[in-house]
Amino acid sequence: MSFLKRNERAWDQLAAERSQFTRVATDEECAAPLQTLDSRGWLPESVEGLRVLCLASGGGWQAVLYAIAGAEVTVVDLSNQMLQLDRQEADRRHLQIKTVQASMDDLSQLDDDQFDIVHQPVSTCYISDLKKVYSEISRVSRSGAIYISQHKQPTSLQISHRDERDRYVIGLEYYQMGPLPVVEDKSYREQGATEFLHRWEELVGELCRSGFVIEDLREPCRADYNAPAGHFRHRGRYVAPYVRIKARRLPREIETHSTTRQLWTPD
Repeated sequence: MSFLKRNERAWDQLAAERSQFTRVATDEECAAPLQTLDSRGWLPESVEGLRVLCLASGGGWQAVLYAIAGAEVTVVDLSNQMLQLDRQEADRRHLQIKTVQASMDDLSQLDDDQFDIVHQPVSTCYISDLKKVYSEISRVSRSGAIYISQHKQPTSLQISHRDERDRYVIGLEYYQMGPLPVVEDKSYREQGATEFLHRWEELVGELCRSGFVIEDLREPCRADYNAPAGHFRHRGRYVAPYVRIKARRLPREIETHSTTRQLWTPD
């Protein structure tokens, strides 16, 4: 079975179990959708009429909030069960949301230069080749489009276990090839899913090489000094699990000009 099929089944199961990742938008959150989506001021004041791609974000939360805020929303997810939650919430709230079942590294069902905003929660760890993902996002994004994404930090995925002194051990190599092996520490791993470690040169470097410029970068805090040893928020005191990036799509002509200049620059 391919890793994509395993991940599809894993997320179908998480949707069926109504895991924490399938919490639909509440009425309170829908009353102020942009504030709910964006506490950092990365989004424009209004998304009315903008085309938004919610990438790998099925589950009845993000797409619903953008739609309530007036955006034209397309949500792409590998799991049809996660997309079903979006369809159910859209019907319940009388919203128009387009759902597409696809892998994030193959957006061939979507047109070029289509979206003003691409918003992607933690998901790139489920794909082996990050370059393909960024290339597809670049293709479907309009010039000047905002791309907001969150990723698992590589060091967090290297942790294998906790020792007898409650220290978190980096037991996996940084230059990890292929799927991550099963480890004792499962604080930031999803049951049944196949995951991959992407290094910083991939997370940030490939993003820039795909035609984006980075405008901001944050590390969401998951530390709690009252959490017991072994709890995911206890581990968050020692290793930041996530990185959140705001990037913007360069205009095509600027990207082409920059590439030409780079090719002509002597070593």
